[in-house]
Amino acid sequence: MTALTTATDNATEAAATAPATGITACARITARADGRGSTALPVLDGDGPLALRRVRSTGPGVKVTVIGAMSAPLGGDRLAVEAVAEPGARLHVASAAATIALPGHGGAPAGYDVRLTVGEDAELRWLPEQLISAHGSHLRMTTRAELAATARLILREEQVLGRAGEPPGRLTSRLTVYRAGRPLLDQELSYGPGAPRGWDGPAVLGGGRAVGQLLVVDPAFAARMPEARVLGERAVLTPLAGPAVLVTAVAADARELRQLLDSVTIFVGW
Repeated sequence: MTALTTATDNATEAAATAPATGITACARITARADGRGSTALPVLDGDGPLALRRVRSTGPGVKVTVIGAMSAPLGGDRLAVEAVAEPGARLHVASAAATIALPGHGGAPAGYDVRLTVGEDAELRWLPEQLISAHGSHLRMTTRAELAATARLILREEQVLGRAGEPPGRLTSRLTVYRAGRPLLDQELSYGPGAPRGWDGPAVLGGGRAVGQLLVVDPAFAARMPEARVLGERAVLTPLAGPAVLVTAVAADARELRQLLDSVTIFVGW
């Protein structure tokens, strides 16, 4: 028993001291109402491959662009972005270019976590460029949003399955949204090798290479909710059980997908 315990302890110690694979980085943004009708950025901290830049914007809000300082995420990377819009603040977050999930050494999956917090009477627009799942990559992405009862959120996700002329990697994406402490949306999507059967069949992608969604949460919808409607052949607008709507779209490529999602703003008033 003593020999077995010693061997187990040695293995645990070796695992704890083994060099980590990939990069671990977390970028942080905090927007705060300045009391003069505008918004300040008391926290703007990039990390590792996630560089942050404040860019020119119009109106009372602030705009931040996420810039990839190096190729990421690679297999084994653990990346995160935390964005907080404090009560009364207006924050718009975009990215300078598409994010490409790439394979790394050893076959370990990469992780990318987005955590959004929006306070009372605050507004957050989370509008990054596309996520491209390159052949041989394996990425697990999670997005979690915590909203106050009077918070407003517009969130866009666009995923492109493979670069031109190549099959996709493995991509799992989960989106969870809570409003006033109660669940508003919880869904998970999975594509590529190893995903549940049927992900590329007619009931899911139907030959499409790009998939995306646009979530709009606005307390004003409590008085007048946009109606459910079909938007073309492969997009639909669905009211949620709360002051929110979700648009889901499948397209042949990234360009067509963006056009579909951009056209939705006329129906939701943003």
